[in-house]
Formats: sequence, C-alpha cells, structure tokens
Amino acid sequence: MKKTLALLLAAVMMLALLTACGGGDKPADTNGGDQQQTQEPAGTPEPAPEAPAEAGTIGVCIYQFTDAFMTTYRNALQEILEGKGYKVTTADGANDQAKQNEQINTFITQGVDALIINPVMTSAADQIIATVQAAGIPTVLINREPTPEQMAVYDKLVYVGCDARQSGTMQGELILDTPNKGDINGDGKISYIMVQGDPENVDAQYRTEYSVKALTDAGMEVEELNLTRGDWMRERGQEIVANDLAQFSDQIEVVFCNNDDMAIGALQSIQAAGRKVNEDIYLVGVDALDAALNEVKAGNMTGTVLNDAVGQATAAVEQMELLLGGKTYAAGEQSVYVDYVKVTPDNVGDFMG
Repeated sequence: MKKTLALLLAAVMMLALLTACGGGDKPADTNGGDQQQTQEPAGTPEPAPEAPAEAGTIGVCIYQFTDAFMTTYRNALQEILEGKGYKVTTADGANDQAKQNEQINTFITQGVDALIINPVMTSAADQIIATVQAAGIPTVLINREPTPEQMAVYDKLVYVGCDARQSGTMQGELILDTPNKGDINGDGKISYIMVQGDPENVDAQYRTEYSVKALTDAGMEVEELNLTRGDWMRERGQEIVANDLAQFSDQIEVVFCNNDDMAIGALQSIQAAGRKVNEDIYLVGVDALDAALNEVKAGNMTGTVLNDAVGQATAAVEQMELLLGGKTYAAGEQSVYVDYVKVTPDNVGDFMG
C-alpha cells in the first residue's frame, strides 16, 4: 500500500515539473490573435551597407586632344576627378569651336552637374558663357582666359589657369641670365625670331609680348627678324625655324617659342643646320614637357617655363567643388592663377620624374 502511494506521489510531482518548464499554452494576444514571434537564424550576417553614390557627373571639354600639354592636363583632371568618385566624360573639340559648342549642349542635355571647359577659341567665350548660364551649370574655364567683363555676367563661373604674362617674362629672363644676355655676336642688340602659337589665344599674345618686354625693360636693344604663327604644333616649329635659318642664318641669336612642342621642332631644325644651342643660338619654350626637360638637361635648350598642368588641374577641381557647394563669384574675382616656374639646367632635375 505504501509502495503504491509513493509511486502516485512521484507521478504528480513529474507532471508539475513539466508544466513549469513551459509546456503550457501561449499567452493570449490583447488584440484577440496569437502573438507571432520570429528569430533570425544564428549566424545570419548583417545586411551589407549600400555602396556610396557617385559624387556627380562632370563633362570635360578640351580644345584638342592632340595638344601635348592639354593631354597631360586632361589626364590629370580625369585622375583627380575619378579619384573623388565623379563620373567623368571628356570630349575632344578637335580644334573646332562649332563642334565644341555641340559637345557643351550635349553635356547640358545629359544633365551633368558641372562643366570644365578649355575653349577652342577665346573669342567664343561670350557664347559659351551664355550657354552655361542659361542652363545654370556651374562651370570652370581652363587654360584660355576670357576677359573679366565676359565672365562677370555669370556668378557660377570661374577661370583657372596661369598668367601668361608671367611665362613670357620668364622666357625673357632666361635669355637675360645667359653670359652675354642674348647678344651672342656682341653687336649691342638681340636679334630674335618668334614662333607664336595661335595669335587669337591670349596666352600666345602675352608670351609673345612679354618675352621681348623683359629684354627691353632690362635696357636691351632688340631686333625682330621674323614672327610666324605655329599653332602650337611641333612640325610647324620645325618648318618655321628651318625657313628662318635659311633666310637669316647666323643673324638669329634667340629663338622664342610660345610652347615646348614648337621648341622641340625648332631644335630639330637648329641641329640640322649645324647650329649649337647655348653656343651660337639660344632656344626657350614654355610648358616643361618631358621631352623639353630632357633637352634642357642635355644642354640642347636654354630653358623652359613650367606650366603646371597637375597644379592647375588640382585647382580646377577645387574650384568646381566650391561651385557645386553653392559658392558664387563676384565680378572681378573670377580668376584663379597658378604660378609658372623657370626651368634651367641648374634646377631641371627637380622637375624630372
């Protein structure tokens, strides 16, 4: 009897224990339905964060892709912009202003956030500015500078470049720094030829004027034997200087070239004529292209002037981002300049990679 009672008591205790461990009914939901509870499976990863959105879309218009300096500039722009997350499209104006106008309109139609424009023709600045102003597109003009009056009509416009007067002055100083101040034959005057870029371009105008002005400001007498348009092209520099050497021979003491590409062409003709740079003729350029730096180091160019493409590209992107951030520019305060630097045999190594 006692044994039977003990077994019954053990069974009751086991049933109570099972009930206490959660074997009972779910609590009722106050809204009258069952409460649904879900759990993520153990080890499920957190959702991956969304990739950051692109910083924006930028249209870059270059006057001509075959220009050696603008190739360096364009590549620097693209690298900087893409490194910041922008989607970049570049357009080759092929030295055709009508074509570039179409490219600008296409970029606007596509809804780019900003434009960086290297105009084919400075004289087209009014039309370019009117177009971007009508569309309300923040715009940075590079390399070819409009007048302050032209830019003043649009406060979301800025120019980034170098003061070409400075580069011309430095070219003249490179000649003045030679032992005979450019007067190789000692006749009391510097006889020179000028290989000009595009005379419609303000950079060509200023480099032409101020290279000679540096000489006259220093009290030197000068004689211009010839000035010919070379359109920034190496082959034209070669052709012009070959013709001038045939016509003027050893009267030529100095060859001024508005850029390095024309200076490299000029060097080819100087060497073909049996002349020796820094001995019986001087030769200077502008841009500090790699090819020119090599010739300066080798003693085949008197010097060049660094036109800092990377520095200008960096400044152009900085100004573009200020515009995108809402900055506006007052009239007369729309030009941002990057300094030129004289390059001579003494410091050329500082600019070589």
